[in-house]
Amino acid sequence: MANQQNSYKPFVPVDMKMSEFTLRAVLLGLVMTVILGAANAYLGLRAGQTIAATYPAAVISMAVLRLFRGSILEENMARTVGSIGESVAAGAIFTIPAFVIVGAWQRFDTFEAYWQSSALMLVGGTLGILFVTLLRRVMVEDPELPFPESKAAAEIHKAGQRGADAAKTLFQAMGVGAFVYLLGEFRLFSASRDFLLKVGELGKSAVKLGAAGEAAAGGWTKFSLPAVAPAYLGVGFIIGPRLGALNFAGGLTAWGLLVPLLVYFLGPELAGSIPAGAGEEAWDGISSQVWRNIVRPIAVGGMLVGAATTMFRMRKSLAAGIQRAVADLKKASGQAEAVDRTQQDLSFKVVLPGLIATLAAMIVLYNYFAQSLAGAVVAAVVMIVLGFFFAAVSGNLVGIIGSSNNPISGLTLSTLIVAALLMVAIGVKGLAGVAAVLGVAAVVCVSSAVAGEMLQDLKVGHILGGTPRSMQIGDLIGILISGLLLFFPLWILHEGNIREGGIGFGDPKLSAPQAGLMAMLSQGIVGGSMAWPLVLTGICMGLALVLLQVRSPMLFAVGMYLPLETTFAIFTGGVIRWLMERARDKRDFNEPQKARIENAAILIASGLIAGEALMGMVKAGFAIGDKPLSSIFSFFQTPPMAAGLAMLVLLALVLIRWPLAKAGSPDEPAPPAAIV
Repeated sequence: MANQQNSYKPFVPVDMKMSEFTLRAVLLGLVMTVILGAANAYLGLRAGQTIAATYPAAVISMAVLRLFRGSILEENMARTVGSIGESVAAGAIFTIPAFVIVGAWQRFDTFEAYWQSSALMLVGGTLGILFVTLLRRVMVEDPELPFPESKAAAEIHKAGQRGADAAKTLFQAMGVGAFVYLLGEFRLFSASRDFLLKVGELGKSAVKLGAAGEAAAGGWTKFSLPAVAPAYLGVGFIIGPRLGALNFAGGLTAWGLLVPLLVYFLGPELAGSIPAGAGEEAWDGISSQVWRNIVRPIAVGGMLVGAATTMFRMRKSLAAGIQRAVADLKKASGQAEAVDRTQQDLSFKVVLPGLIATLAAMIVLYNYFAQSLAGAVVAAVVMIVLGFFFAAVSGNLVGIIGSSNNPISGLTLSTLIVAALLMVAIGVKGLAGVAAVLGVAAVVCVSSAVAGEMLQDLKVGHILGGTPRSMQIGDLIGILISGLLLFFPLWILHEGNIREGGIGFGDPKLSAPQAGLMAMLSQGIVGGSMAWPLVLTGICMGLALVLLQVRSPMLFAVGMYLPLETTFAIFTGGVIRWLMERARDKRDFNEPQKARIENAAILIASGLIAGEALMGMVKAGFAIGDKPLSSIFSFFQTPPMAAGLAMLVLLALVLIRWPLAKAGSPDEPAPPAAIV
């Protein structure tokens, strides 16, 4: 460690005076943290996916601050604050909607839901920052942690002369995503289309048709065209064709095998419940009910195996992370205050009282949930212990594989199961126990996500020569603003969905798959209401996928959980990525040109996602005001499907041709590492 420290030379020399913690940098970061956090909340609730905010935040901070001749350390500060909202949002969407799904919160449009959600985000985020502050120096300087995404982000800042063009590309893509989404809302084209399909028939002699009379019992299901959604296409484009195909395979298994099979064999019983005159259309609703009440619990079992598999594959990294966490805490406790500004962290005199105050806040919060002081103390202690270790593990995983691949849901799932078993052991049951378990899971989830993202940003600052203490203070401000404001995007999406005829969280258009998983597990363990036979069926399915050496059983199970139009669109985005790469490889591009194409492609896809997300918030806001966009600017009663397919082709051309146009000259130097 000493040799490495002696050879360490940041991009900005230690003795150079440069503006860093400035009002404009912090304000820009706060604007980005809310926008990027809201975009990730939208995407996570709808598609079960989130995008890394580090790269868009780096590009935007360079573009904006360059207009004001800001320094590279100001850019680093703005990016650090700007990206923390994404991690808060990721932790929030995995757990907070579960309170509504299980019925612990009867309504989400209340001040009670607001202050509890904000408290969970603030406590979790603050703990994540404080934990990382204790471990920052030894982990950032660990030569065994390569921090791939941190190095790529640092190189983006260093290549500042390309920042303006990259930011222009990102903003233009956001405009395209927003414009296409609005055209769909104005009903100029059909953004999605479902078809009722009959894949088998039972003889009428075998069926008691009851009052329905004409209803034909058999194997009914629905087939969907890919949704013309810039966000879904962007997600598929980023994850690529292989993972996109795996996600779509789960959807095909649900709607092409399980739903028609179940409807076929349940036909005699289901047909008798169809009202008179309903006809074949009634089977549309029945197939949806079968998917929601039978297939989705099976998918939950598959997701459990997926999370366990991810943890098992990372067992060596997890074990090493826990061991290193203990060793790092011992090292950190013996460190003296650094004179070098690049080694200065928040004082331990600030961190320790902060941890004590946060622990007290947790006890009060969990006592409110569980209505049991003993349960609250147990929950708070579990959270502190597991939260610290998982924050350290999350940081180490980020150092190895980057924050984009950090298995936060798996870490949270482990905490939830432990907390649920403890609640049962001490006698806290019912909705109070479920709420307490979800409270623990929410804090750990946010804490782990924030810790990983913060450590990644601190490594960027370490490379560039930033001051850790300034970055930690900036992120605490970002946590404060995110915790106070990110409830509102969730509320807008939930209430907007209800006003449009949905049920809010858990609706097909607002699936929230991770939160649904947390809700079912907490209810099943504490409340005893889990559909265990179906979950066990899903576990067996997940084990079969493991034996078949499927790359990601979790992604397959999530595909079963999501609507088919969503998984089909994500798969389509992956196919478009494959077509773009084929077109790139057929041309005589050198390696620097290919790297520029790759960077531009990811920025464009991220821009499409962010553009739709922002317009999705606007749409939900109009719905809350009882003025749906589709009723204000409705051009067709039935939007033309052909126009939707044409728009899909147009988006595909944008995602293929636009990155290729960014190849540049063969003589230009190589850009920073491709942001994948």
